[in-house]
Amino acid sequence: MFSGKTEELIRRLKRAQIANQKVEIYKPAVDVRYDLQDIVSHDASRIRSTPVESSGSIPLMATDIQVIGIDEAQFFDDGLLDVAETLALSGVRVIIAGLDMDFQGKPFGPIPALLSRAEYITKLHAICMQCGDLATYSYRKNAESAKIILGEKDSYEPRCRDCFYKGR
Repeated sequence: MFSGKTEELIRRLKRAQIANQKVEIYKPAVDVRYDLQDIVSHDASRIRSTPVESSGSIPLMATDIQVIGIDEAQFFDDGLLDVAETLALSGVRVIIAGLDMDFQGKPFGPIPALLSRAEYITKLHAICMQCGDLATYSYRKNAESAKIILGEKDSYEPRCRDCFYKGR
């Protein structure tokens, strides 16, 4: 979290729009933190998207498209891998953003499978809020045990490996 994933996704999709490519953007319907429809980064950059309940809805809505963006991919079902693969094989450029680990430091949702099949991977890092090193972990600041809790700085903070495990 807080590494700029959504900001980078928005930047890439806006560049595709500037190039007059046909772009569609999707996010999981469960993500209502900043806006019901738009994808919004922590720095308030935004782009119109379509919220969907499951990955299977994406190919049904994405017709005659050149570029598809998907945000918060960790919240999608495991079918997202097949959706992305099918779209890519049909010539669509698929750009996906999401967390690779959950708050316990374990692989999150369909992301590990997507990483294994992706041609290009950009791993962004936040800054550890404890020591200032590069952060790759999302440290949950409360005792909630549910795997998915939508939150921001009040619920999570980025931490490096050392600070993450010291805090547990």
